[in-house]
Amino acid sequence: MDEEYDAIVLGTGLKECILSGMLSVSGKKVLHVDRNKYYGGESASICPLEELFTKFGAPAPDESYGRGRDWNVDLIPKFLMANGSLVKLLIHTGVTRYLEFKSVEGSYVYKGGKISKVPVDQKEALASDLMGMFEKRRFRNFLIYVQDFLYDDPKTWKDFDPSTQNMTALYDKFGLDKNTQDFTGHALALFRDDDYLNHPAIETIKRIKLYSDSLARYGKSPYLYPMYGLGELPQGFARLSAIYGGTYMLDKPIDELVFGEGGKVIGVRSGNEIAKCKQVYCDPTYVPDRVRKKGKVIRCICLIDHPIPNTKDALSTQIIIPQKQVGRHSDIYVSVVSYTHQVAAKGWFIAMVSTTVETANPEVEIKSGLDLLGPIRQKFVSVSDYYEPTDDGIQSQIFISESYDATTHFETTCLDVLDIFKRGTGEEFDLSKIKHELGDEEQ
Repeated sequence: MDEEYDAIVLGTGLKECILSGMLSVSGKKVLHVDRNKYYGGESASICPLEELFTKFGAPAPDESYGRGRDWNVDLIPKFLMANGSLVKLLIHTGVTRYLEFKSVEGSYVYKGGKISKVPVDQKEALASDLMGMFEKRRFRNFLIYVQDFLYDDPKTWKDFDPSTQNMTALYDKFGLDKNTQDFTGHALALFRDDDYLNHPAIETIKRIKLYSDSLARYGKSPYLYPMYGLGELPQGFARLSAIYGGTYMLDKPIDELVFGEGGKVIGVRSGNEIAKCKQVYCDPTYVPDRVRKKGKVIRCICLIDHPIPNTKDALSTQIIIPQKQVGRHSDIYVSVVSYTHQVAAKGWFIAMVSTTVETANPEVEIKSGLDLLGPIRQKFVSVSDYYEPTDDGIQSQIFISESYDATTHFETTCLDVLDIFKRGTGEEFDLSKIKHELGDEEQ
Protein backbone atom coordinates (compact mmCIF):
# COMPACT_ATOMS: atom_id res chain seq x y z
CA MET A 1 0.00 0.00 0.00
CA ASP A 2 3.01 2.30 0.55
CA GLU A 3 2.90 3.85 -2.89
CA GLU A 4 1.84 7.09 -4.51
CA TYR A 5 -1.47 7.35 -6.39
CA ASP A 6 -3.30 10.07 -8.32
CA ALA A 7 -6.47 9.25 -6.41
CA ILE A 8 -7.54 7.03 -3.53
CA VAL A 9 -11.19 5.98 -3.47
CA LEU A 10 -12.68 4.86 -0.13
CA GLY A 11 -15.73 2.60 -0.15
CA THR A 12 -17.04 0.34 -2.93
CA GLY A 13 -20.60 1.69 -3.07
CA LEU A 14 -21.84 2.18 -6.62
CA LYS A 15 -21.01 5.90 -6.79
CA GLU A 16 -17.41 5.30 -5.70
CA CYS A 17 -17.06 2.41 -8.16
CA ILE A 18 -18.28 4.49 -11.09
CA LEU A 19 -15.90 7.32 -10.15
CA SER A 20 -12.96 4.97 -9.80
CA GLY A 21 -13.81 3.52 -13.24
CA MET A 22 -14.05 6.97 -14.82
CA LEU A 23 -10.76 8.06 -13.26
CA SER A 24 -8.98 4.84 -14.29
CA VAL A 25 -10.25 5.09 -17.86
CA SER A 26 -9.02 8.68 -18.05
CA GLY A 27 -5.50 7.50 -17.20
CA LYS A 28 -5.29 8.11 -13.45
CA LYS A 29 -3.52 5.71 -11.11
CA VAL A 30 -6.20 4.70 -8.60
CA LEU A 31 -6.16 2.82 -5.28
CA HIS A 32 -9.63 1.66 -4.24
CA VAL A 33 -10.08 0.57 -0.63
CA ASP A 34 -13.03 -0.71 1.43
CA ARG A 35 -13.06 -1.39 5.17
CA ASN A 36 -15.62 -4.18 4.62
CA LYS A 37 -14.87 -7.72 3.45
CA TYR A 38 -17.49 -7.36 0.70
CA TYR A 39 -18.17 -5.00 -2.19
CA GLY A 40 -20.96 -2.45 -2.25
CA GLY A 41 -20.90 -0.60 1.09
CA GLU A 42 -24.42 0.69 1.82
CA SER A 43 -25.63 -0.59 -1.56
CA ALA A 44 -24.40 -4.19 -1.21
CA SER A 45 -26.22 -7.33 -2.38
CA ILE A 46 -26.70 -9.95 0.34
CA CYS A 47 -26.19 -13.65 -0.47
CA PRO A 48 -27.04 -16.25 0.78
CA LEU A 49 -30.53 -15.47 2.14
CA GLU A 50 -29.59 -16.64 5.67
CA GLU A 51 -27.19 -13.69 5.87
CA LEU A 52 -30.03 -11.23 5.24
CA PHE A 53 -32.13 -12.74 8.06
CA THR A 54 -29.09 -12.59 10.38
CA LYS A 55 -28.34 -8.96 9.42
CA PHE A 56 -31.85 -7.91 10.49
CA GLY A 57 -31.87 -10.13 13.57
CA ALA A 58 -34.61 -12.46 12.28
CA PRO A 59 -34.79 -16.25 12.92
CA ALA A 60 -33.33 -18.31 10.04
CA PRO A 61 -35.55 -18.83 6.95
CA ASP A 62 -37.33 -22.19 6.62
CA GLU A 63 -37.06 -24.51 3.62
CA SER A 64 -40.02 -22.87 1.81
CA TYR A 65 -37.60 -20.13 0.72
CA GLY A 66 -35.62 -22.59 -1.43
CA ARG A 67 -31.83 -22.59 -1.51
CA GLY A 68 -30.22 -19.67 0.30
CA ARG A 69 -27.58 -19.39 -2.44
CA ASP A 70 -30.26 -18.68 -5.05
CA TRP A 71 -30.93 -15.30 -3.45
CA ASN A 72 -29.10 -12.00 -4.07
CA VAL A 73 -30.99 -9.33 -2.16
CA ASP A 74 -30.03 -5.71 -2.87
CA LEU A 75 -30.13 -3.48 0.20
CA ILE A 76 -30.79 -0.45 -2.03
CA PRO A 77 -32.35 -1.73 -5.25
CA LYS A 78 -32.61 0.76 -8.10
CA PHE A 79 -33.50 0.39 -11.76
CA LEU A 80 -31.50 1.78 -14.69
CA MET A 81 -33.19 3.92 -17.33
CA ALA A 82 -32.43 2.14 -20.62
CA ASN A 83 -31.29 5.40 -22.21
CA GLY A 84 -30.16 7.08 -19.01
CA SER A 85 -26.86 8.40 -17.67
CA LEU A 86 -25.83 5.26 -15.79
CA VAL A 87 -26.12 3.02 -18.85
CA LYS A 88 -24.03 5.61 -20.75
CA LEU A 89 -21.40 5.63 -18.00
CA LEU A 90 -21.33 1.82 -17.95
CA ILE A 91 -20.85 1.72 -21.72
CA HIS A 92 -18.18 4.44 -21.59
CA THR A 93 -16.16 2.62 -18.95
CA GLY A 94 -16.66 -0.77 -20.63
CA VAL A 95 -18.27 -2.39 -17.58
CA THR A 96 -21.22 -3.58 -19.68
CA ARG A 97 -19.13 -6.47 -20.99
CA TYR A 98 -19.28 -8.03 -17.51
CA LEU A 99 -23.03 -7.59 -17.04
CA GLU A 100 -26.29 -8.84 -18.46
CA PHE A 101 -29.43 -6.72 -18.19
CA LYS A 102 -33.08 -7.64 -18.37
CA SER A 103 -35.87 -5.14 -18.90
CA VAL A 104 -38.40 -4.50 -16.14
CA GLU A 105 -41.88 -5.53 -17.23
CA GLY A 106 -44.15 -2.82 -15.88
CA SER A 107 -44.27 0.82 -14.84
CA TYR A 108 -47.27 1.86 -12.76
CA VAL A 109 -48.57 4.92 -10.95
CA TYR A 110 -50.93 5.08 -7.96
CA LYS A 111 -54.13 7.12 -8.11
CA GLY A 112 -57.13 7.08 -5.80
CA GLY A 113 -56.26 3.80 -4.09
CA LYS A 114 -55.39 1.74 -7.17
CA ILE A 115 -52.54 1.43 -9.65
CA SER A 116 -52.60 2.10 -13.39
CA LYS A 117 -50.02 1.64 -16.14
CA VAL A 118 -48.07 4.83 -16.84
CA PRO A 119 -49.23 6.01 -20.29
CA VAL A 120 -46.31 7.13 -22.41
CA ASP A 121 -47.47 7.34 -26.02
CA GLN A 122 -50.59 8.59 -27.79
CA LYS A 123 -52.16 5.14 -28.04
CA GLU A 124 -51.71 4.42 -24.33
CA ALA A 125 -52.91 7.90 -23.41
CA LEU A 126 -56.23 7.25 -25.16
CA ALA A 127 -56.64 3.85 -23.48
CA SER A 128 -55.60 4.95 -19.99
CA ASP A 129 -58.02 4.82 -17.06
CA LEU A 130 -56.19 7.69 -15.35
CA MET A 131 -58.10 10.38 -17.28
CA GLY A 132 -61.54 11.21 -18.67
CA MET A 133 -62.14 11.50 -22.42
CA PHE A 134 -61.42 15.20 -22.90
CA GLU A 135 -58.40 15.13 -20.62
CA LYS A 136 -56.98 12.24 -22.67
CA ARG A 137 -57.00 14.42 -25.77
CA ARG A 138 -55.29 17.28 -23.98
CA PHE A 139 -52.65 14.90 -22.57
CA ARG A 140 -52.15 13.37 -26.02
CA ASN A 141 -51.48 16.85 -27.48
CA PHE A 142 -49.00 17.49 -24.66
CA LEU A 143 -47.15 14.21 -25.42
CA ILE A 144 -47.00 15.03 -29.14
CA TYR A 145 -45.56 18.46 -28.24
CA VAL A 146 -42.85 16.85 -26.08
CA GLN A 147 -42.02 14.20 -28.69
CA ASP A 148 -41.70 16.80 -31.48
CA PHE A 149 -39.75 19.24 -29.30
CA LEU A 150 -36.19 19.92 -30.51
CA TYR A 151 -33.82 21.88 -28.23
CA ASP A 152 -32.15 23.70 -31.12
CA ASP A 153 -35.27 24.46 -33.18
CA PRO A 154 -37.41 27.21 -31.60
CA LYS A 155 -40.13 26.55 -34.22
CA THR A 156 -40.96 23.35 -32.31
CA TRP A 157 -41.39 25.33 -29.08
CA LYS A 158 -44.79 26.66 -30.29
CA ASP A 159 -44.60 30.22 -28.87
CA PHE A 160 -43.39 28.97 -25.49
CA ASP A 161 -39.87 29.52 -24.14
CA PRO A 162 -39.07 26.47 -21.96
CA SER A 163 -35.83 27.94 -20.65
CA THR A 164 -37.52 30.99 -19.13
CA GLN A 165 -41.12 29.83 -18.55
CA ASN A 166 -41.85 27.30 -15.83
CA MET A 167 -43.55 23.92 -15.98
CA THR A 168 -46.81 25.18 -14.48
CA ALA A 169 -47.10 27.53 -17.48
CA LEU A 170 -46.60 24.62 -19.90
CA TYR A 171 -49.26 22.50 -18.15
CA ASP A 172 -51.61 25.50 -18.30
CA LYS A 173 -50.89 25.96 -22.02
CA PHE A 174 -52.32 22.45 -22.60
CA GLY A 175 -55.02 22.77 -19.93
CA LEU A 176 -53.87 19.66 -18.03
CA ASP A 177 -55.62 19.05 -14.71
CA LYS A 178 -53.89 18.46 -11.39
CA ASN A 179 -54.19 14.66 -11.57
CA THR A 180 -52.54 14.52 -14.99
CA GLN A 181 -49.81 16.90 -13.81
CA ASP A 182 -49.29 14.58 -10.88
CA PHE A 183 -48.50 11.43 -12.84
CA THR A 184 -46.64 13.34 -15.56
CA GLY A 185 -44.28 15.01 -13.09
CA HIS A 186 -43.77 12.01 -10.81
CA ALA A 187 -44.14 8.86 -12.93
CA LEU A 188 -42.84 10.13 -16.31
CA ALA A 189 -40.43 12.92 -15.35
CA LEU A 190 -39.60 11.14 -12.05
CA PHE A 191 -39.47 14.23 -9.83
CA ARG A 192 -39.61 13.45 -6.10
CA ASP A 193 -41.69 16.46 -5.08
CA ASP A 194 -43.50 19.41 -6.68
CA ASP A 195 -40.66 21.96 -6.63
CA TYR A 196 -40.13 21.27 -10.34
CA LEU A 197 -43.37 23.14 -11.18
CA ASN A 198 -41.57 26.45 -10.55
CA HIS A 199 -38.43 25.49 -12.48
CA PRO A 200 -37.90 26.09 -16.22
CA ALA A 201 -40.04 23.65 -18.26
CA ILE A 202 -36.99 22.46 -20.23
CA GLU A 203 -35.93 20.25 -17.27
CA THR A 204 -39.22 18.35 -17.32
CA ILE A 205 -39.29 18.08 -21.13
CA LYS A 206 -35.81 16.49 -21.05
CA ARG A 207 -36.89 13.98 -18.42
CA ILE A 208 -40.07 12.94 -20.25
CA LYS A 209 -38.03 12.51 -23.43
CA LEU A 210 -35.56 10.30 -21.51
CA TYR A 211 -38.47 8.16 -20.28
CA SER A 212 -39.98 7.70 -23.74
CA ASP A 213 -36.57 7.17 -25.45
CA SER A 214 -35.76 4.53 -22.83
CA LEU A 215 -39.13 2.89 -23.34
CA ALA A 216 -38.63 2.82 -27.12
CA ARG A 217 -35.43 0.85 -26.55
CA TYR A 218 -37.03 -2.28 -25.06
CA GLY A 219 -40.78 -1.84 -25.14
CA LYS A 220 -42.32 -2.96 -21.85
CA SER A 221 -40.92 -0.26 -19.56
CA PRO A 222 -38.00 2.16 -19.65
CA TYR A 223 -36.22 0.34 -16.84
CA LEU A 224 -33.47 -2.30 -16.79
CA TYR A 225 -32.08 -4.39 -13.95
CA PRO A 226 -28.90 -6.52 -13.93
CA MET A 227 -29.13 -10.31 -13.71
CA TYR A 228 -27.97 -11.46 -10.24
CA GLY A 229 -28.68 -7.99 -8.82
CA LEU A 230 -26.80 -4.73 -8.42
CA GLY A 231 -23.92 -6.39 -6.57
CA GLU A 232 -22.61 -7.26 -10.04
CA LEU A 233 -21.93 -3.59 -10.80
CA PRO A 234 -19.16 -2.89 -8.23
CA GLN A 235 -17.48 -6.19 -9.14
CA GLY A 236 -17.60 -5.27 -12.82
CA PHE A 237 -15.86 -1.98 -11.98
CA ALA A 238 -13.22 -3.82 -9.94
CA ARG A 239 -12.35 -5.95 -12.98
CA LEU A 240 -12.25 -2.86 -15.15
CA SER A 241 -9.99 -1.04 -12.72
CA ALA A 242 -7.55 -3.97 -12.70
CA ILE A 243 -7.28 -3.79 -16.51
CA TYR A 244 -6.30 -0.12 -16.23
CA GLY A 245 -3.70 -0.82 -13.54
CA GLY A 246 -5.84 0.21 -10.58
CA THR A 247 -5.55 -1.59 -7.24
CA TYR A 248 -8.48 -2.85 -5.14
CA MET A 249 -8.20 -3.75 -1.45
CA LEU A 250 -11.09 -5.08 0.61
CA ASP A 251 -11.11 -5.59 4.40
CA LYS A 252 -8.64 -2.72 4.90
CA PRO A 253 -9.41 -0.46 7.87
CA ILE A 254 -8.90 3.25 7.23
CA ASP A 255 -7.45 4.90 10.33
CA GLU A 256 -7.05 8.47 9.16
CA LEU A 257 -6.63 10.85 6.26
CA VAL A 258 -3.23 12.56 6.22
CA PHE A 259 -3.07 16.29 5.49
CA GLY A 260 -0.31 18.56 4.20
CA GLU A 261 -0.04 22.32 4.11
CA GLY A 262 -3.18 24.36 3.57
CA GLY A 263 -5.37 21.50 4.81
CA LYS A 264 -4.94 19.56 1.56
CA VAL A 265 -5.13 15.77 1.70
CA ILE A 266 -1.84 14.01 0.88
CA GLY A 267 -2.53 10.41 1.89
CA VAL A 268 -4.49 7.76 3.73
CA ARG A 269 -3.23 5.74 6.72
CA SER A 270 -4.13 2.14 7.49
CA GLY A 271 -2.24 0.76 10.52
CA ASN A 272 1.38 1.85 9.94
CA GLU A 273 1.08 1.97 6.15
CA ILE A 274 0.48 5.26 4.39
CA ALA A 275 -0.61 5.51 0.76
CA LYS A 276 0.17 8.92 -0.71
CA CYS A 277 -2.25 10.64 -3.07
CA LYS A 278 -3.31 13.92 -4.65
CA GLN A 279 -7.06 13.39 -4.10
CA VAL A 280 -9.51 11.28 -2.07
CA TYR A 281 -13.00 10.27 -3.21
CA CYS A 282 -15.26 8.65 -0.60
CA ASP A 283 -18.73 8.06 0.81
CA PRO A 284 -19.96 9.92 3.95
CA THR A 285 -19.17 7.04 6.34
CA TYR A 286 -15.41 7.60 5.94
CA VAL A 287 -15.49 11.31 6.88
CA PRO A 288 -18.25 11.87 9.48
CA ASP A 289 -16.79 15.28 10.39
CA ARG A 290 -17.16 16.58 6.81
CA VAL A 291 -20.84 15.77 6.19
CA ARG A 292 -24.17 16.98 7.55
CA LYS A 293 -27.39 15.05 8.04
CA LYS A 294 -30.03 16.12 5.56
CA GLY A 295 -32.85 13.72 6.50
CA LYS A 296 -33.73 10.03 6.73
CA VAL A 297 -34.83 7.37 4.25
CA ILE A 298 -36.96 4.36 5.19
CA ARG A 299 -36.62 1.16 3.16
CA CYS A 300 -38.64 -2.01 3.62
CA ILE A 301 -37.49 -5.21 1.88
CA CYS A 302 -40.43 -7.60 1.43
CA LEU A 303 -40.12 -11.27 0.45
CA ILE A 304 -43.25 -12.42 -1.39
CA ASP A 305 -44.25 -15.73 -2.98
CA HIS A 306 -46.68 -14.34 -5.60
CA PRO A 307 -46.81 -11.59 -8.27
CA ILE A 308 -48.06 -8.16 -7.18
CA PRO A 309 -51.87 -7.82 -7.58
CA ASN A 310 -53.11 -5.74 -10.57
CA THR A 311 -49.80 -5.85 -12.46
CA LYS A 312 -50.90 -8.59 -14.91
CA ASP A 313 -48.63 -11.05 -13.04
CA ALA A 314 -45.53 -9.05 -14.03
CA LEU A 315 -42.27 -10.63 -12.84
CA SER A 316 -40.78 -7.17 -12.26
CA THR A 317 -42.30 -3.73 -11.95
CA GLN A 318 -42.00 -0.21 -10.56
CA ILE A 319 -44.88 1.60 -8.87
CA ILE A 320 -44.70 5.29 -7.99
CA ILE A 321 -47.10 6.77 -5.44
CA PRO A 322 -47.11 10.56 -6.04
CA GLN A 323 -46.99 12.48 -2.75
CA LYS A 324 -50.30 14.32 -3.26
CA GLN A 325 -52.19 11.02 -3.64
CA VAL A 326 -51.39 10.12 -0.03
CA GLY A 327 -51.09 13.60 1.51
CA ARG A 328 -47.28 13.74 1.71
CA HIS A 329 -44.41 15.99 0.60
CA SER A 330 -42.36 13.26 -1.08
CA ASP A 331 -43.21 10.27 -3.26
CA ILE A 332 -43.28 6.63 -2.16
CA TYR A 333 -41.46 4.19 -4.45
CA VAL A 334 -42.13 0.47 -4.88
CA SER A 335 -39.79 -1.73 -6.91
CA VAL A 336 -40.32 -5.42 -7.56
CA VAL A 337 -37.83 -7.95 -8.97
CA SER A 338 -37.94 -11.74 -8.87
CA TYR A 339 -36.45 -15.11 -9.76
CA THR A 340 -36.45 -14.05 -13.42
CA HIS A 341 -33.45 -11.80 -12.56
CA GLN A 342 -31.75 -14.64 -10.62
CA VAL A 343 -32.09 -12.68 -7.37
CA ALA A 344 -34.53 -15.05 -5.63
CA ALA A 345 -35.42 -18.75 -5.54
CA LYS A 346 -37.97 -20.00 -8.11
CA GLY A 347 -41.43 -18.53 -7.56
CA TRP A 348 -40.22 -15.77 -5.20
CA PHE A 349 -40.36 -11.97 -5.52
CA ILE A 350 -38.46 -9.21 -3.71
CA ALA A 351 -40.30 -5.92 -3.27
CA MET A 352 -38.80 -2.75 -1.83
CA VAL A 353 -40.92 0.12 -0.53
CA SER A 354 -39.02 3.33 0.19
CA THR A 355 -39.58 7.01 0.89
CA THR A 356 -38.08 10.07 2.54
CA VAL A 357 -39.05 10.10 6.24
CA GLU A 358 -41.39 12.96 7.19
CA THR A 359 -42.74 11.97 10.63
CA ALA A 360 -41.66 10.31 13.87
CA ASN A 361 -43.36 7.09 12.74
CA PRO A 362 -41.78 6.15 9.39
CA GLU A 363 -43.33 2.66 9.14
CA VAL A 364 -46.81 4.15 8.97
CA GLU A 365 -45.63 6.41 6.12
CA ILE A 366 -45.02 3.47 3.77
CA LYS A 367 -48.30 1.69 4.54
CA SER A 368 -49.92 2.70 1.23
CA GLY A 369 -46.98 1.06 -0.59
CA LEU A 370 -47.06 -2.14 1.49
CA ASP A 371 -50.83 -2.42 1.00
CA LEU A 372 -50.32 -2.82 -2.77
CA LEU A 373 -48.21 -5.96 -2.37
CA GLY A 374 -50.74 -8.52 -1.14
CA PRO A 375 -49.62 -11.03 1.55
CA ILE A 376 -45.98 -10.50 2.63
CA ARG A 377 -44.04 -13.52 3.94
CA GLN A 378 -41.20 -11.58 5.55
CA LYS A 379 -40.24 -7.94 5.79
CA PHE A 380 -37.08 -6.15 6.88
CA VAL A 381 -37.28 -2.45 7.72
CA SER A 382 -34.33 -0.07 7.91
CA VAL A 383 -34.23 3.68 8.48
CA SER A 384 -30.97 5.32 7.44
CA ASP A 385 -29.66 8.85 7.70
CA TYR A 386 -29.16 10.78 4.47
CA TYR A 387 -25.87 12.74 4.46
CA GLU A 388 -24.43 15.39 2.18
CA PRO A 389 -20.93 16.93 2.19
CA THR A 390 -20.46 20.25 3.98
CA ASP A 391 -18.24 21.69 1.23
CA ASP A 392 -17.31 21.09 -2.42
CA GLY A 393 -13.93 19.52 -1.56
CA ILE A 394 -11.87 21.76 -3.82
CA GLN A 395 -9.79 23.22 -0.94
CA SER A 396 -9.05 19.87 0.75
CA GLN A 397 -9.23 17.71 -2.43
CA ILE A 398 -11.59 15.33 -0.58
CA PHE A 399 -14.66 14.68 -2.72
CA ILE A 400 -17.58 13.13 -0.87
CA SER A 401 -20.71 11.55 -2.35
CA GLU A 402 -24.20 12.03 -0.95
CA SER A 403 -26.05 9.10 0.63
CA TYR A 404 -28.48 7.15 -1.57
CA ASP A 405 -31.96 8.67 -1.81
CA ALA A 406 -35.35 6.92 -1.77
CA THR A 407 -35.84 6.83 -5.56
CA THR A 408 -35.96 3.46 -7.33
CA HIS A 409 -33.95 4.59 -10.34
CA PHE A 410 -30.35 5.75 -10.81
CA GLU A 411 -30.73 9.17 -12.42
CA THR A 412 -30.12 11.16 -9.19
CA THR A 413 -27.15 8.88 -8.38
CA CYS A 414 -25.55 9.78 -11.71
CA LEU A 415 -26.07 13.51 -11.26
CA ASP A 416 -24.05 13.28 -8.04
CA VAL A 417 -21.30 11.22 -9.72
CA LEU A 418 -21.00 13.68 -12.64
CA ASP A 419 -20.90 16.62 -10.23
CA ILE A 420 -18.12 15.00 -8.15
CA PHE A 421 -16.17 14.16 -11.33
CA LYS A 422 -16.39 17.80 -12.40
CA ARG A 423 -15.24 19.11 -9.01
CA GLY A 424 -12.41 16.59 -8.85
CA THR A 425 -11.03 16.88 -12.39
CA GLY A 426 -12.13 20.41 -13.25
CA GLU A 427 -13.80 19.20 -16.43
CA GLU A 428 -17.37 18.34 -17.38
CA PHE A 429 -17.83 14.71 -18.33
CA ASP A 430 -19.43 14.80 -21.76
CA LEU A 431 -22.08 12.07 -21.95
CA SER A 432 -22.88 12.97 -25.55
CA LYS A 433 -19.55 11.60 -26.78
CA ILE A 434 -20.68 8.09 -25.81
CA LYS A 435 -22.01 6.82 -29.08
CA HIS A 436 -22.41 3.11 -28.35
CA GLU A 437 -25.58 1.49 -27.22
CA LEU A 438 -26.10 -1.49 -24.96
CA GLY A 439 -25.31 -4.59 -26.95
CA ASP A 440 -22.91 -2.85 -29.37
CA GLU A 441 -19.82 -3.76 -27.39
CA GLU A 442 -20.21 -7.50 -28.01
CA GLN A 443 -19.72 -7.15 -31.76
